[in-house]
Amino acid sequence: MGKKTVRDIDVSGKRVLVRADLNVPLEGGAITDDTRIRESLPTIKYLVEQGARVIVCSHLGRPKGVDPELSLAPVAGRMSNLLGADVLFAEDCVGPVAEAAVAAMGHHVLLLENLRFHAEEEKNQPLFAEQLASLAEVFVNDAFGAAHRAHASTEGVTHHLPSVAGFLMEKEVRYLSALVAHPPKPFAAVVGGAKVSTKIPAIDHLLPRIDMLLLGGGMANTFLKATGIDVQMSLVEDEQVEAAKAILERAKAAGVAVHLPVDVIAASKFAEDAEALTRPIAEIPPGYMVLDIGPATVKAYASALKRAKAVVWNGPMGVFEMEKFSHGSFDLARAVANLDATTVVGGGETAAVVALAGLQSRFTHVSTGGGASLEMLEGRELPGVAALLDA
Repeated sequence: MGKKTVRDIDVSGKRVLVRADLNVPLEGGAITDDTRIRESLPTIKYLVEQGARVIVCSHLGRPKGVDPELSLAPVAGRMSNLLGADVLFAEDCVGPVAEAAVAAMGHHVLLLENLRFHAEEEKNQPLFAEQLASLAEVFVNDAFGAAHRAHASTEGVTHHLPSVAGFLMEKEVRYLSALVAHPPKPFAAVVGGAKVSTKIPAIDHLLPRIDMLLLGGGMANTFLKATGIDVQMSLVEDEQVEAAKAILERAKAAGVAVHLPVDVIAASKFAEDAEALTRPIAEIPPGYMVLDIGPATVKAYASALKRAKAVVWNGPMGVFEMEKFSHGSFDLARAVANLDATTVVGGGETAAVVALAGLQSRFTHVSTGGGASLEMLEGRELPGVAALLDA
């Protein structure tokens, strides 16, 4: 990956600050999906085995100041269970409380309280970064999901400590950068989600590299409108219609096969109890909105993807959170999982679809970072990666 990793640095007897991505979903204080905790364990276990004292830090949610409902304390408990060893918890991430916890930790693992309880974290405030760095002698960034942000815990601390990548960061960067730089051919991109505007840079970067572009989700409506289809009351970014036309023209000139929905699941309202109608794309009833791709589209997409040797998928095909409008995303996930190809899922909601379908192990790689993976697909250098020591 061009950057040093935990394998390249002596940590024996040293205090090591690990920036993990423990931004797990919580409901009533209970963790509903511990995938991100599990993904952080290989690096933590390795450091413990190498004789390091491991201090873990992370953000959780978007608190405005201290918010007990967004405390990382439940994460310390779950991490203890998964590690089979006590994980201590410090009720602050900097200052006297954190310093005392580090001094008393011995050879346990210590988890610091939510970084974002301090506004200085997201502002990358130098003094806050210095305070955080002062707790340790080595820094390991294993939080790919936050690597696209230049925050105190991802970029600021690297000015004070020798800084390397953890195993998860290494794996994420390796898979995504290699796929974009040297993909097996034919290479297909499946792009969905609500908005075209957030995906245009990634599509632009991928167009010269891909052989197929398959579009779904709310963003497909903007492309359909660009081709003259009346999508009725569906979500459309009217200001992006011209950009969608330009992408379709560039794809045609480059010989990229673009696949758009041929049928859809439509409803008269955005609600779980709405009546769902399956209609050909040119026959959406007046007053209805598209909320999923239809079965004929899933079949066409699955058929097209059979010849792909590599697939990257970013963005669901419909409103998968509502059962009636989830079939397009889940059926396509099963089709991609069965391919004899390199299959990479670009984090965020798409990773949630794959997890809910129980298919993570059937994909080559499921990214833990939505925004970070999207920026890598756009060809951008991530601040949290750029700040690490070069190999």
